[in-house]
Amino acid sequence: MENEDIQNFKKNIIAIGRLLWEKNLVTGLNGNISRRVDDETIVLTGHGTCLGLLQETDIVHMRLDGEVLEKESVSSEKLLHTEVYKNFLETTAIIHTHTTYTNAYFLQNESLTPQIFESKLYLGSIQSVEQNSPAVTDATPVIEALKSNNIAVLRNHGVVAKGGDLFDCFLLIQALEEAVTIDAISRLYARDSGENSQEKEQINDTPGTKKYTLFSQEQIDDIVKITNADEQMKELGRKTKMTMDLAVQLEETGATYSFSFKDGRIVKVGNDPEAEFLICAPENIWRAVFNREIDPFVATTQKKMNLKGDFAKISKWYAPCSRIFELWGAVPVK
Repeated sequence: MENEDIQNFKKNIIAIGRLLWEKNLVTGLNGNISRRVDDETIVLTGHGTCLGLLQETDIVHMRLDGEVLEKESVSSEKLLHTEVYKNFLETTAIIHTHTTYTNAYFLQNESLTPQIFESKLYLGSIQSVEQNSPAVTDATPVIEALKSNNIAVLRNHGVVAKGGDLFDCFLLIQALEEAVTIDAISRLYARDSGENSQEKEQINDTPGTKKYTLFSQEQIDDIVKITNADEQMKELGRKTKMTMDLAVQLEETGATYSFSFKDGRIVKVGNDPEAEFLICAPENIWRAVFNREIDPFVATTQKKMNLKGDFAKISKWYAPCSRIFELWGAVPVK
């Protein structure tokens, strides 16, 4: 990689650092930012730097094995950054911050399920992991959390977001800070009105003990049976007049199943990859979806799944589609 490219990465880090600072997502000398340069090296903000006032000399070129290629002192969170890059080869950018309201929320809570639609689509359910030291010394819990979501919370410490570029990471951190702020304000209103602000979302179906072969005909047949037998799905499909063709595709093999819906009921199953809507994902993501480890809407917005079709159009069927995705958990895979 040429020096000019590294300089461009550093300039991008400087711009994102300033944006985080201006949006009050970092304060003082906390937080760190990195960008993958190539398969072996990254650039990472240095120790004791202010993200709102970064200079190019504050950003250090280093190897993923820990070797620093410049004289400057690298961030104390270099283990966190290097381990994430090693475990997620598609990740090219990481931001770690100590956001105020997010930290406050997770001092009292272990998870967050946003109530605002946009936040729910973009963030999904946020699970936190325990952090017992000022800097990450064991990245394993963080790696596990990032397998199902592109953002994770370290209790008593901060948040870490990974993505395809730094702006993606910034948006995740900003969205989470907004979500916990809304939650806090809603609790104040609820306290004044004497109501409980946090209602748990109920899912009536229970995953079966049987596990299916991924994308097997048996699994598809049972998806149809469970979907068409579900009373909640019938009501949602009728109310929203959900009539469309939705296909699912396994990225590695191209295996495709398409479902034709009429008023929420599946009336036909085929193998049409040219369906109105097509969801394509690799095997590990589909496994996580069917085993209820990740929400398909969130996987789509975080670019783990690829949705072909008019997202604005499918959004009017958000409620029945959400129910379908819940029902998929009743056909877990091996």
